[in-house]
Amino acid sequence: QVQLVQSGGGLVQAGGSLRLSCAASGRTFSSYRMGWFRQAPGKEREFVAAIHWSGRSTSYADSVKGRVTISRDNAKNTLCLQMNSLDPEDAAVYYCAADASAGLVTSPSGYHYWGQGTQVTVSS
Repeated sequence: QVQLVQSGGGLVQAGGSLRLSCAASGRTFSSYRMGWFRQAPGKEREFVAAIHWSGRSTSYADSVKGRVTISRDNAKNTLCLQMNSLDPEDAAVYYCAADASAGLVTSPSGYHYWGQGTQVTVSS
Protein backbone atom coordinates (compact mmCIF):
# COMPACT_ATOMS: atom_id res chain seq x y z
CA GLN A 1 0.00 0.00 0.00
CA VAL A 2 1.33 3.43 -0.94
CA GLN A 3 -0.04 6.81 0.01
CA LEU A 4 0.96 9.85 -2.04
CA VAL A 5 0.86 13.40 -0.67
CA GLN A 6 1.54 16.23 -3.07
CA SER A 7 2.90 19.71 -2.46
CA GLY A 8 3.90 22.64 -4.62
CA GLY A 9 1.93 24.15 -7.42
CA GLY A 10 0.17 27.49 -7.38
CA LEU A 11 0.06 30.55 -9.59
CA VAL A 12 2.91 31.54 -11.87
CA GLN A 13 3.34 33.91 -14.78
CA ALA A 14 3.90 32.56 -18.26
CA GLY A 15 7.55 31.72 -18.70
CA GLY A 16 7.99 31.02 -15.01
CA SER A 17 8.85 27.84 -13.15
CA LEU A 18 7.24 25.60 -10.57
CA ARG A 19 8.34 22.51 -8.72
CA LEU A 20 5.87 19.85 -7.67
CA SER A 21 6.67 17.26 -5.05
CA CYS A 22 5.05 13.98 -4.10
CA ALA A 23 5.90 12.28 -0.83
CA ALA A 24 5.19 8.58 -0.67
CA SER A 25 4.64 6.39 2.33
CA GLY A 26 5.56 2.74 2.37
CA ARG A 27 8.80 0.84 2.38
CA THR A 28 8.53 -0.32 -1.22
CA PHE A 29 8.54 3.10 -2.90
CA SER A 30 11.88 2.37 -4.52
CA SER A 31 10.38 -0.52 -6.48
CA TYR A 32 7.39 1.42 -7.83
CA ARG A 33 7.14 3.10 -11.17
CA MET A 34 6.02 6.71 -10.82
CA GLY A 35 4.41 9.26 -13.05
CA TRP A 36 2.85 12.68 -13.31
CA PHE A 37 -0.43 13.40 -15.03
CA ARG A 38 -2.56 16.50 -15.43
CA GLN A 39 -6.18 17.26 -16.03
CA ALA A 40 -7.58 20.55 -17.27
CA PRO A 41 -11.28 21.42 -16.94
CA GLY A 42 -13.37 19.53 -19.46
CA LYS A 43 -10.44 17.42 -20.61
CA GLU A 44 -9.28 13.91 -19.91
CA ARG A 45 -6.38 13.19 -17.63
CA GLU A 46 -3.22 13.23 -19.70
CA PHE A 47 0.29 11.93 -19.30
CA VAL A 48 3.07 14.35 -18.43
CA ALA A 49 6.09 12.30 -17.37
CA ALA A 50 7.09 8.92 -15.99
CA ILE A 51 10.16 7.49 -14.30
CA HIS A 52 11.40 3.94 -13.84
CA TRP A 53 11.74 2.66 -10.31
CA SER A 54 15.52 2.93 -10.62
CA GLY A 55 15.39 6.49 -11.87
CA ARG A 56 17.51 5.52 -14.86
CA SER A 57 14.74 5.83 -17.44
CA THR A 58 12.24 8.58 -18.02
CA SER A 59 9.51 9.41 -20.51
CA TYR A 60 7.88 12.72 -21.32
CA ALA A 61 4.85 13.90 -23.24
CA ASP A 62 5.80 15.76 -26.39
CA SER A 63 4.01 18.84 -25.11
CA VAL A 64 6.37 19.21 -22.15
CA LYS A 65 9.58 17.68 -23.45
CA GLY A 66 12.53 19.98 -22.87
CA ARG A 67 10.66 22.06 -20.30
CA VAL A 68 9.92 19.50 -17.61
CA THR A 69 12.12 17.17 -15.59
CA ILE A 70 10.89 14.26 -13.51
CA SER A 71 13.11 12.95 -10.74
CA ARG A 72 12.92 10.72 -7.71
CA ASP A 73 14.86 10.21 -4.51
CA ASN A 74 14.23 6.67 -3.34
CA ALA A 75 16.06 7.28 -0.08
CA LYS A 76 13.59 10.06 0.75
CA ASN A 77 10.53 8.46 -0.88
CA THR A 78 10.04 11.59 -2.94
CA LEU A 79 9.05 12.26 -6.53
CA CYS A 80 9.49 15.69 -8.10
CA LEU A 81 8.45 17.48 -11.26
CA GLN A 82 10.40 20.59 -12.21
CA MET A 83 8.51 22.66 -14.73
CA ASN A 84 10.11 25.55 -16.59
CA SER A 85 8.97 27.95 -19.30
CA LEU A 86 5.38 27.43 -18.25
CA ASP A 87 2.62 28.32 -20.68
CA PRO A 88 -1.08 28.96 -19.98
CA GLU A 89 -1.70 25.67 -21.78
CA ASP A 90 0.07 23.94 -18.89
CA ALA A 91 -2.59 25.04 -16.41
CA ALA A 92 -4.30 22.02 -14.88
CA VAL A 93 -4.59 19.93 -11.77
CA TYR A 94 -1.45 17.82 -11.58
CA TYR A 95 -1.42 14.34 -10.08
CA CYS A 96 1.42 12.06 -9.08
CA ALA A 97 0.84 8.36 -9.51
CA ALA A 98 2.51 5.11 -8.53
CA ASP A 99 2.27 1.46 -9.39
CA ALA A 100 4.06 -1.66 -8.21
CA SER A 101 4.72 -2.89 -11.73
CA ALA A 102 7.90 -2.33 -13.69
CA GLY A 103 8.48 -0.33 -16.83
CA LEU A 104 7.43 3.09 -18.03
CA VAL A 105 3.73 3.56 -18.61
CA THR A 106 2.04 6.62 -20.06
CA SER A 107 -1.57 5.62 -19.52
CA PRO A 108 -3.42 6.51 -16.31
CA SER A 109 -4.75 2.96 -16.24
CA GLY A 110 -1.22 1.78 -15.56
CA TYR A 111 -1.15 3.35 -12.11
CA HIS A 112 -2.91 2.10 -9.03
CA TYR A 113 -2.13 4.85 -6.50
CA TRP A 114 -2.79 8.56 -6.92
CA GLY A 115 -1.98 11.75 -5.08
CA GLN A 116 -4.65 14.24 -4.12
CA GLY A 117 -3.86 16.62 -6.98
CA THR A 118 -2.44 20.12 -6.95
CA GLN A 119 -3.53 23.11 -8.99
CA VAL A 120 -1.13 24.81 -11.38
CA THR A 121 -2.31 28.12 -12.78
CA VAL A 122 -0.33 30.03 -15.41
CA SER A 123 -1.20 33.64 -16.10
CA SER A 124 -0.51 35.16 -19.50
